[in-house]
Amino acid sequence: MKVISLLAALFTAGFVFSQVSLDYYLNPDHPYNPSIPQPKSLLGYEVGTWHVSHDQLVSYMYSLAAQSDRIHIENRGTTYENRPLLLLTITSPENHKKIEEIKSNHRALTEPNADAIAIEEQPLVVYQGFSIHGNEPSGANAGLLLAYHLAASQAPETLKMLDELVILFDPSFNPDGLQRFSYWANTNKNQILTPDPNDREYNEIWPRGRTNHYWFDLNRDWLPAQLPESQARIQTFSDWIPNILTDHHEMGTNSSFFFQPGIPSRVNPLTPKQNQELTKKIGAFHVEAFNQLGSLYYSEEDYDDFYYGKGSTYPDVNGSIGILFEQASSRGHLQESDNGLLSFPFTIRNQLTAGFSTLKAATALRIELLNYFKDFYKNANASAKKSKQKALVFSSGKDPSKGYEFAKMLRRHQIKIHQLNGTINRNGKQYETENSYVIPLEQKKHQLIKAMFSTQSQFKDSLFYDISAWTFPYAFNLDHTYENSSDLIGEEIKSLLPPEGKVMAKAGYAYLFEPHNYYTPKLLNFLHDHDIRVKVGLTPFRINGKEYDYGSFMIPVKNQSVSETELYELLQKGAALTHSTIYNTPTGYAEGIDLGSRDFTTVKKPKIALLVGEGVRSYDAGEIWYLLDTRHEIAITKIDIRNLSRIELSSYTHFIMPSFSGSGLNAHKEQLQEFVEEGGTIIGYRMASKWLSKNDFIDLEFLDQGMIAENISFEEKEQFTGAQLTSGAIFNAKIDRSHPINFGFQNENIPLFRNTNLFIKSDKQSYNNPIQYTQKPLLSGYISEENLALLKNTVPFKIQRKGKGKVIVLTDNTNFRAFWYGTNRILTNALYFSDKM
Repeated sequence: MKVISLLAALFTAGFVFSQVSLDYYLNPDHPYNPSIPQPKSLLGYEVGTWHVSHDQLVSYMYSLAAQSDRIHIENRGTTYENRPLLLLTITSPENHKKIEEIKSNHRALTEPNADAIAIEEQPLVVYQGFSIHGNEPSGANAGLLLAYHLAASQAPETLKMLDELVILFDPSFNPDGLQRFSYWANTNKNQILTPDPNDREYNEIWPRGRTNHYWFDLNRDWLPAQLPESQARIQTFSDWIPNILTDHHEMGTNSSFFFQPGIPSRVNPLTPKQNQELTKKIGAFHVEAFNQLGSLYYSEEDYDDFYYGKGSTYPDVNGSIGILFEQASSRGHLQESDNGLLSFPFTIRNQLTAGFSTLKAATALRIELLNYFKDFYKNANASAKKSKQKALVFSSGKDPSKGYEFAKMLRRHQIKIHQLNGTINRNGKQYETENSYVIPLEQKKHQLIKAMFSTQSQFKDSLFYDISAWTFPYAFNLDHTYENSSDLIGEEIKSLLPPEGKVMAKAGYAYLFEPHNYYTPKLLNFLHDHDIRVKVGLTPFRINGKEYDYGSFMIPVKNQSVSETELYELLQKGAALTHSTIYNTPTGYAEGIDLGSRDFTTVKKPKIALLVGEGVRSYDAGEIWYLLDTRHEIAITKIDIRNLSRIELSSYTHFIMPSFSGSGLNAHKEQLQEFVEEGGTIIGYRMASKWLSKNDFIDLEFLDQGMIAENISFEEKEQFTGAQLTSGAIFNAKIDRSHPINFGFQNENIPLFRNTNLFIKSDKQSYNNPIQYTQKPLLSGYISEENLALLKNTVPFKIQRKGKGKVIVLTDNTNFRAFWYGTNRILTNALYFSDKM
């Protein structure tokens, strides 16, 4: 009888939740303009009945803009899947008529003379963004209703709000992810909604809808701004510098609703105290709204405000208030939870409520927020003037491309950069006008510059929601120095041009180029695609008065598949494409090795397979795919673990195994062993190194601290175990530049990012340790004392022969989040030079 009752209850619930009406979300007595189309009129269903696809969302937003003089819509670019990145500017028609004047007046509050500006009549700027994780769709679906309300409401309080606010409305932070998840949820939906969490609807297949096309978490890219979705929103943010930015997310199904502030002890020290106070004041409006609604909520737990690469923290270092919303996720249409049946419409209504309460708070606190905004920049300017440090100089030495990419990133955030006025030498490093840039510290984005360049190794709290370090000159492996004089600040670079690629002259004997340029792998691939024979020198040499470093390349003029003229023209094209400088030589006679030496060996074109699928960490796989596919235009084959047994691996030279978990590869052990023994190379990242060691592909000795909890209570368990996590910090390693894995690096040390506790003991033969952590490795970030002691002198890279092939392991992520340019070369060196190691 109880079973029958339960089934009846579930049947009724499934039917009820599939019959949601607009009245569930919006007050039926509210005065709405009937000429403004409701979502259902275009979608064909009520919001929450189905998951809106991105194309439907786009159509509705354009329909609203066409019918409402409160909305201006623009397309700021496209995703990798060619979906538009929309922005709606929503405000009163009167404000729209003078929108550029409003923007100019608002930006004037960031200037030194802002105290003279009367702010009483100035609108506040609010940026509302939704569903940066595509499989957290309640935000984007709530955005349909919020946009409708803002376009159609005729209530006096709405008209007043539109007069006093400019709302930058980003209906989908992650179009590709939203589309991917909506397809999954809708194609697996039952007519009678099934709340059983075991149902296929609630269990997405790999890589799931959280990420963008290349499987990046877009909510970690606000500061690096490497991806088109991020670049569009950073452009909008920098143009306007909003006072509030909200970021609507979802969390575990058994949770409730979270809004900031987060954990007080985990706030970045560069964030002003008043920022958190205002966040709490805004939170009071959420409390009032959710009390009235009756939904469960909480604050000041779980989430932090430390890493500035997230949507809720990036605003904090720009004079804004960033606010994170986290709604318990139905991950489909209806799911059982600890708090009862959790329906998709319920999650949408909570997000809509938070959207309304944000706008109510913004209107009520407008003057206070504008004053905070003005004072933030006033204080930052005063701090910059007071500081002894006046400028920051950075250089990428012989690699103009990496310096250019870093400068380009700075410009995305509207950070001013200048030429270096003269050559300087600091700590044994030469900074020359041709390859250096200067960042004046007395500028509007002073605090943001500090956030990018600062290091920290002492913390109030040992737990982190995300990484604890991201120091950008380390990430790009740049030389940098702080200067106490403004004399070195040259002319401002207002038009940033990429480095010029060129061939110095047509060669009669050979062409040469050094390995330092970031895009050298792209040039190698270009040459291979055109069937050009390339050799690499394993030792340095000098020819025609020029020194060539380890790993320099030589292209013989004779015995190529093209004529000498065609070769010259191809090299000109390749040099321009990759910003490379290629030299000519009329002779093969050199100081050191001659060009015909056996130390010049042929560089073979790799054919690369990348393991993907269930168990593989999609972030890591996506980073590798993105690096090779977009940066270097190197073709790869993504092989799903489900299909691995049906694939003939002998047609590939390299098999890349990103970090993975589970036992999915166990069934393929013999297949992979045969691949290596017959001459293939396996490259295993992070946890893949454990599997390779355990299954006798490579002989590794891992160090383990074996921590035992003594006098730790149950209440303290999370703090104890969390303190041993290395969630993301930066460490110093010494390198052997003569080893092929390090070709292209200019310095004897390299900063490495790591977010694992994998420690491999070094080899007793020093030449087998081409990358080794130093005795004092910590550069920036958090690591426990116990793990730091283990890390010292260990190695993050190992290579061993197995049969005719090689096995390479890397304990660290050399491709982290697309912005760790400084170690990308390690992977491409492993691909091109594994046969020389």
